[in-house]
Amino acid sequence: MLLRTTLRSSSATYVLPFLLGFVVVALGDDLSAWVTPHYWPSATGSATFALPFVSAACAASAAWEAARLHRGGVFDQAPVRSPLAITLPVLLPVTVMGFLGMGTALLLAASATDPGFGIPHLGILLITLAVVAANTLAGYLLGRHMSGVLAAPLALIAGFFLNAYPSAWSIYWLRHLVGGGLDSCCSIDTMVDSRALWSAAVFTAAVSLSAGLIIQRRDQVRARVIAVALVVSGFGCAAYIARDLGPEPVQARQTGALICEGQQPRICLWPEVDNRPLVQRETTKAVGRLRMAGISVPDTFTMAQKPPAGAAKLGIPTNPRLADIPSGVVSGLLPEPPACALHGEPYPAIEAAAPVAAWLHATAGEPADSVAGRFGPKESGMAAAVMKEPRQAQLDWYERNRKAMQSCSTPPQLAIAKDTR
Repeated sequence: MLLRTTLRSSSATYVLPFLLGFVVVALGDDLSAWVTPHYWPSATGSATFALPFVSAACAASAAWEAARLHRGGVFDQAPVRSPLAITLPVLLPVTVMGFLGMGTALLLAASATDPGFGIPHLGILLITLAVVAANTLAGYLLGRHMSGVLAAPLALIAGFFLNAYPSAWSIYWLRHLVGGGLDSCCSIDTMVDSRALWSAAVFTAAVSLSAGLIIQRRDQVRARVIAVALVVSGFGCAAYIARDLGPEPVQARQTGALICEGQQPRICLWPEVDNRPLVQRETTKAVGRLRMAGISVPDTFTMAQKPPAGAAKLGIPTNPRLADIPSGVVSGLLPEPPACALHGEPYPAIEAAAPVAAWLHATAGEPADSVAGRFGPKESGMAAAVMKEPRQAQLDWYERNRKAMQSCSTPPQLAIAKDTR
């Protein structure tokens, strides 16, 4: 069959405009809402939010094409070409439709993140294409055994359920078999965990090879047995690879990419950060203000996910505003809740967390309106009242409540001690 004839007669040709419109109109906001600016892995991962929808559309279109071939008795006419050689050209427009749908999703995500020069994350991209291909072949198998009117909607529903719903289940490794956790990748200090990619690659390869075997062997019992064994073994291997992954398949980004400049403090930034001189200057100012207040501040601030000993986290976005920098400096100084609080034990110092944080933000130089918007009028007002006290009184107040926040047994003391005046 000529290529233009295949394209003209394929259901994918007619579904494609609706699919692209759905991706742009219905999914556009979700594809661009949580991307990390200037970071290609984040743009590529965010694009996979559209994967369940695109894969379901491909499964439905492939089911329709299979029903058409079955209704036409194509394989009952002693064709010269093998069944697989007949099937693959028919499924080519369906696969291209899926690739174009995911390409549109990637363009939307990339336009929101402005990643600049570079290329999408190849691992995530290949898994996306593998999931689309596996759904297309699986949908085709479904359409061989019923009319297109029944097969297409059934493939659409089943495809969406199998690709989207594992992400809602508490069994985390299930979502990684179909690339269901990749849409949360990645913040600037993380990268995708390769185990999630390998898990999806193994499972989709098993599904695709099994489908191809059944198509080629025309439902022979032996082919079905081998195909089932292949899918089961692929499922088991993929589950084993993803067994220890959490809901978000990410790991800390390698710190070799950090660019470190300055002394006292030394500031280490990812190369994607905008306006580096502004960050350097304002971070130095914030550190100076904190030291003048008597607060012990490390000599190094880094954007690494896990700062080394003697360094603190600089929690700023890649496109920081002026007000973001003091809060980013403070983010690495706030004490973490103790383990007892994380395990559900009573934690009386929780009421001190917001006022102490508000005081730190204000002391580091964050504007008062920004502090009020971040913590609320009550907490920011308490911090403002503390800042009117002598420096030593403020420092004692901070140290007293900071120590209380590190324990489940020490109540906070938010009132300024009179004897420190």
